[in-house]
Amino acid sequence: MSSKKMTMGVIVGNRGFFPSELARAGREEMMQALAKAGMDCVVLGPEDSKHGAVETHDEAKRCAALFRKNGDRLDGVIVSLPNFGDERAIADTLRLARLNVPVLVQATPDDAKKMTILHRRDSFCGKMSACNNLKQYGIPYSLTRLHTVAPDSDDFRKDLAWFGAVCRVANGMRNLRVGSIGARPTAFNTVRYSEKLLEASGISTETLDLSEVFGRIAKLKDDHAGVQGKLADIKKYVTTSGVPDAALMKMAKLGYVIDDWMTSTDLRISAVQCWTSMEEYFGVVPCTIMSMMSNNLFPAACEVDVCGTLSMHALALASETPSALLDWNNNYGDDPDKAVCFHCSNLPKHFFQDVRMDFQEIIAGTVGKENTFGTVVGRVKAGAMSFARFSTDDTAGVIRGYVGEGTFTNDSLNTFGGVGVVKIDELQKLLHYICENGFEHHVAANFSTTAAAVHEAAVRYLGWKMHWHGN
Repeated sequence: MSSKKMTMGVIVGNRGFFPSELARAGREEMMQALAKAGMDCVVLGPEDSKHGAVETHDEAKRCAALFRKNGDRLDGVIVSLPNFGDERAIADTLRLARLNVPVLVQATPDDAKKMTILHRRDSFCGKMSACNNLKQYGIPYSLTRLHTVAPDSDDFRKDLAWFGAVCRVANGMRNLRVGSIGARPTAFNTVRYSEKLLEASGISTETLDLSEVFGRIAKLKDDHAGVQGKLADIKKYVTTSGVPDAALMKMAKLGYVIDDWMTSTDLRISAVQCWTSMEEYFGVVPCTIMSMMSNNLFPAACEVDVCGTLSMHALALASETPSALLDWNNNYGDDPDKAVCFHCSNLPKHFFQDVRMDFQEIIAGTVGKENTFGTVVGRVKAGAMSFARFSTDDTAGVIRGYVGEGTFTNDSLNTFGGVGVVKIDELQKLLHYICENGFEHHVAANFSTTAAAVHEAAVRYLGWKMHWHGN
């Protein structure tokens, strides 16, 4: 994930017959708020327009030109209304800039003790006019939680954090390239998806057959520098006690080949055919390599679940922390709001309270234990949980999904794999929704509270049909 400092374009609205001093002060307040949030900004200066605000069509053209010049830097735009603002100039600026980034509309509240002609803002009303024009222009936009909110307030600080996450998700899902490694396991119709629907949303899929992976591995010598580097990374990442050296070498070569392919083809995320061809014809599971990628914020999903890795990626973009792909796997006793989430597993190390490398117990009886080393197993730690699932609905021609939040708990559980207990309010309603709408049994999870940002980005800026559980 890029550590690039976020940069916001700022449009300061102004309307001449309201106190223009409010525009001057409002511009400074917004710049200070962004700086406090660790964000840069691109905004007209007092030398470019009156108080660096936008009121006329000429000023709109100047601001749009400034935004286009800095287009590669801009993650989003904030429309700030320190007074009523000129609705047309705001909309014209965004139309002319042609940025295709998220927009947040903020209006500064009036002070009930300062309502004379010298101080009254009317931003409360002006925000409605600005939004009306943006809607007419077909420009999508987001709103602060409160209708009016001061730039220096804690409420706006939270709005900025949320909007930053929205920008990362919306921008990060566009022009995305996904690696699909191997064929979908025959038994898993559930992970079918439409490449064409994804392509229509700017998401491209690059495929690599397992025969090509195994062929490239066959050409690598054990002492290859890249292979040795990957082997060292594996041993640093997780304890490998009891795992044969030959299996570790296979994992290192697999990891090197996948890394090299993803780098050379400019891929960001991946989905892998993890069983059973890998075990039968190569002799390890890819779980550790996938876990390492996910832990480094390059999500990797099992069973060639491309929409699953997209779901992981959205949560990782929002939180800037690793995501996992889990099965909604078991009930937890008789508690209707708790469930067991599980995978074999390739969960990132970030998820565990304890972790070790092991063998894949489920398929070991079929392909032999000696061919199934490489899982990353342990108990998932307790903490806040956000979950998400995207899916392509081919018959309706749409991408759809759901998001929500809950917690991973410390409830006792004695089983195998990578596993945790989750508590989600009204879980039974969610499970009904999943089954009634034919969603997959896989769900992406993340230690964060970012469902709101993922939902906003998916609905408002990607145009996907989403359900927000519990909202």
